[in-house]
Amino acid sequence: MPNTTGSSASRSIEERPAGPRPPLVPATARKLALAANARVVILVEGWSDQAAIETLARRRGWDLHAEGILTLPIGGVTNLGAFVQALGTSGLGLSLAGLCDAAEEDYARRTLERAGMGTGPGRTGLEAMGFFICEADLEDELIRALGTTAVEAVIDAEGELSSFRKFQSQPAQRGRSLDAQLRRFMGTRAGRKVRYGSLLTDAIALAYAPRALELVIDHARSQAAFSAAA
Repeated sequence: MPNTTGSSASRSIEERPAGPRPPLVPATARKLALAANARVVILVEGWSDQAAIETLARRRGWDLHAEGILTLPIGGVTNLGAFVQALGTSGLGLSLAGLCDAAEEDYARRTLERAGMGTGPGRTGLEAMGFFICEADLEDELIRALGTTAVEAVIDAEGELSSFRKFQSQPAQRGRSLDAQLRRFMGTRAGRKVRYGSLLTDAIALAYAPRALELVIDHARSQAAFSAAA
């Protein structure tokens, strides 16, 4: 079982105050995985993706850290190969899973294949390896799952609806869809995207949680349980 010290070390990632966060580098990811006694690492692009995964798991009553699962932001899909090298079969030998955007699906597949993680054809093959696709990005998935009216209600509860209305009136936003405006607004201030990654996931009815989010957690938990039993 993962040790208590490791669990505490991995939790410190989420317990940092909201605000600008530097991207992880593979060496840091390796240290975090060792400190957490991780069995499985979920690789995501950014801190908001991590926040959404941790929030959904909490709502489901799952303690990913206790199960030996660590979620690490890699700072963009172009860094995927370096993290796979450090944490996968050529590095720590951990099981890997992940999320990526649809526009980067082919790049992710080629990267995994070069790392020796052979994927079958199409998206099904990528998912069999534990990597799941968000159609635009995870924020888009969350907004579509919750609906724009409910997203605006979340923004209002945070006291930011007037700021959003002012944002909508900017020339660059006129003519854009409400979904696109909401996505852009969440990335306009340091820490906002991470905060809403958690808040929107908290607000969604569990039956409508984004498919990719549910499946990446399910895959990681399955791999962690298999590793623990081995």
